[in-house]
Amino acid sequence: MDFLAAFVPAAADAAARLAAEGQPSGLAINWFWIIVSSANFLFFFFILRLVAFGPVSRLLAARRERIEQGLKDAEQAREDRARAEQERLAALAGARREANDILARAQKVAQETRDADIAATKAELERMRERAAGEIDAQTQRALADLRAEVADLALAAAGKVVGESMDDKRQRRLVEEFLRESRGSSSA
Repeated sequence: MDFLAAFVPAAADAAARLAAEGQPSGLAINWFWIIVSSANFLFFFFILRLVAFGPVSRLLAARRERIEQGLKDAEQAREDRARAEQERLAALAGARREANDILARAQKVAQETRDADIAATKAELERMRERAAGEIDAQTQRALADLRAEVADLALAAAGKVVGESMDDKRQRRLVEEFLRESRGSSSA
């Protein structure tokens, strides 16, 4: 307030002096002070621009470039992510196809192996059946031969008792062969 109290009398004094000199005491335009004030403003504006606006505008420009680069990088990352997702889906589809192919091949190999095992088993069973049939035939022939020999021995013994004479080995053989021929002829008839 002290400043204001001192300024008001000084201003009144200046207005009275101007009125005494013949100048109007109202608002007057002083071109000299306008030019000096404008020059001061331009000078300080230029200094302020060099000192503050230049670095601030470079700082803002650098920040804008970093933001633009960040946006470009984000867009590139989004595109890369979308491309990677498509590649992942394509690889997944390929893996599924490959897995299905492997499964189909494995099933085919399993079926072929199963068919081959079944065929081998059938062939082995057929060989075993044929071998068993052959063994049965051989045993049947042996049993028949043994039975014929026993029947022949019994017949010779019975004939020897009935006839009462002893037969020599040659004669026995001839009689057995005749008996066997007759028994074969009667069994086949």
